[in-house]
This record gives sequence, C-alpha cells and structure tokens, in this order.
Amino acid sequence: MRKISVSLVLALVITSLLSMYKFDRNCQQLRDGVFRLHILANSDSSADQQLKLTVRDAVIDLSESLFDGCETMEDAVAAAKENLSLIQQTAERTVTECGANYSVNVSVGQADFDTRHYEQVTLPAGSYTALRIVIGEGNGHNWWCVMFPQMCLPAASQSTELERAVDKNSAEIAENYDKYEVKFKIVEIFEQLRG
Repeated sequence: MRKISVSLVLALVITSLLSMYKFDRNCQQLRDGVFRLHILANSDSSADQQLKLTVRDAVIDLSESLFDGCETMEDAVAAAKENLSLIQQTAERTVTECGANYSVNVSVGQADFDTRHYEQVTLPAGSYTALRIVIGEGNGHNWWCVMFPQMCLPAASQSTELERAVDKNSAEIAENYDKYEVKFKIVEIFEQLRG
C-alpha cells in the first residue's frame, strides 16, 4: 500500500511540474513578445507623481507615430532605440514645461516586473525588454504599460493586440487570469527567488 501511495504522490508531483513547465514556456513567450514602458517618478510627492503622469502622456502621444507600422516586438524595440534622443527630448521638455528641474534618463533594456493586471490581460512576472524613463532620482512609485503591442493607447483592444504578438496559447493564458491564478503566483514567487 505504501508503494502505491508513494507512486501516486510522485505521479502528482511530476504532472504538476510538467504543467508548470508548459505554463512557464507560454509565459516566456509573453515576456519575449511584448515591449513595455516603465516610468519611475523622482519621488512619491503628489507633484512628482503628477509629473510622471504628464511625462507618460507625452511619451504615449509620441509613441503613436513612432511605433506605427511596427509588426513585431523587435521592430518596436528598434524604433525606440532609433528615437531615444527624441523620446529623451520629449520627456525633458515636458519636465521643464511643468516647472521641474529634474534630469531624465531614457534607455532600452531588460527590466523586472511583477505580475501585472491590465483591463483584459495579465502579464506574468519576469524580465521584459522595456523603454525605461527615470525622472530625477527615480525613487517614486513607477508606472508601466505595454508599448508593443500598443496596449498603452486608450483605443487599443488589449486582447486583439496581444494576439498579434504572441501565439494563441500564450494569449489565452494572459486573457484568463482567474483560470491560471495559482500558476501566476507560482511564477511570481519563482521570479522573485531567481532575482
């Protein structure tokens, strides 16, 4: 009887691990298929948080033309890199117009994100390629969204846009958080341990 119990437990563990492996593989495709925007405010003061949102709006307005015609995440990353100085100038001008005297650092690179729920989709925790904008000291709460596919834009249908960037299985995971909530939590814990 003990051998049967041990066999059942091992079978359950192996099945769970295989299920998590497949889930994580789909999560990795989500990480590899989207380009995120990450803006860090100078501080948590209300003025600095409002400034962050004003910079966000200016960069999102600019992004409509910068990423128009981008068919893949790689296209969007290339467009961002080619236009870093324009993005930098836009952010700096916005900061100055708001009466602040902060430096602005704009870069494209890897950034770690927690699991994030948007209106219709959930993106798993992990490392993503991101356009990062750090205002001043960058010690305040941050703001993020997805630049490609263009899910930052109010008119964008998040689920439709995501399905253009990743395969059907990965999009299905992102669109059904309730169905995969426990797995999202496990991935987030794993990513925190890994980091």
